[in-house]
Amino acid sequence: MKPYFAIQWHITDVCDQRCKHCYIFSEGHPDLVSAEWEELRATLAKIETFCEKIGRAPYIYLTGGDPILHPRFWDLIDLFKERNIRFCIMGNPFHLTGEVCSRLFAAGCVKYQLSLDGLEKTHDLFRKPGSFKTTLEKIDVIKNSGMWCAVMTTVSKVNIAEVPELIDLAYDRGVDVYAVGRYCPTSREKAYDENIHVTPAEYRAFLERCWQKYEKYANGKTTFQLKDHLWTLFLYEKGLYAPPKTSDVTDGCNCGRNHLTILPNGDIYACRRMKSVAGNANTDDIYQVWNGAAMNFYRQYDKFEKCGKCELKGVCRGCPSVSYGYTGNPYAADPQCRKVIE
Repeated sequence: MKPYFAIQWHITDVCDQRCKHCYIFSEGHPDLVSAEWEELRATLAKIETFCEKIGRAPYIYLTGGDPILHPRFWDLIDLFKERNIRFCIMGNPFHLTGEVCSRLFAAGCVKYQLSLDGLEKTHDLFRKPGSFKTTLEKIDVIKNSGMWCAVMTTVSKVNIAEVPELIDLAYDRGVDVYAVGRYCPTSREKAYDENIHVTPAEYRAFLERCWQKYEKYANGKTTFQLKDHLWTLFLYEKGLYAPPKTSDVTDGCNCGRNHLTILPNGDIYACRRMKSVAGNANTDDIYQVWNGAAMNFYRQYDKFEKCGKCELKGVCRGCPSVSYGYTGNPYAADPQCRKVIE
């Protein structure tokens, strides 16, 4: 079986929430773009050709906006089924029914990812009133269809104290996969806002609290995914991880390694969490973009100002997109990394 190549595909900007940390809406009210049907068909063909050339199978993270609101959503899902393409959906809970979820599972949808960004008051502040309760209600709807239910929490100072309770909640509800990811600033002002910014010491303490919960539930059915690469540093410091004895880059940030993003207008990003346009799927060959100079910019590992001198460079590198949000430079030191480099 071929290894997978992850493609985060945003097919529409249209969404019925206005999340405060959303890349689309957080800095204003832009014109909303949805990919045309022929663009979707052509892009899917290019994705398949690209993956064939690199010897991998496509695994598509379908998202938006809310992808289910695209007028040709089900036509695209039928194409996935016809071509036996595995995919998951990162979307909202509001349009999920038993029938919808069963149809998605039958088409090959492996999991549906929801978001919980705090307990009820905080989550609904981020999103909209009623979102918290609706999200909890849909966990069982997703699981009953046969799909995995994943839950993601975007962490900032606003909600960091509530995450341990969210871990309890996710476990009690039988969530299949739970993960946290750091807030990626959409403006320099927000990056250094004392009500949002998390210091390295605060983040290290936060990981410790999460780890205690993860150990408590280690024998349960919920997988706690260590999505943030600073988990590698955390485990290394605790003596629970030994890096491979090689200087090669083998793990850590996937930017420029085994992941790319396609936006509704066709733009190909090295990572959706920062402005990183490398080409356009509507006009360019994805394989050529992947091997081109614009994408290679994100593979210059010795340019990392701090990580380049670290023994964990090949397996961590923090989050270049968070660094970009703070400084405009993806190679700057990760703002939540507390490791001292001599």
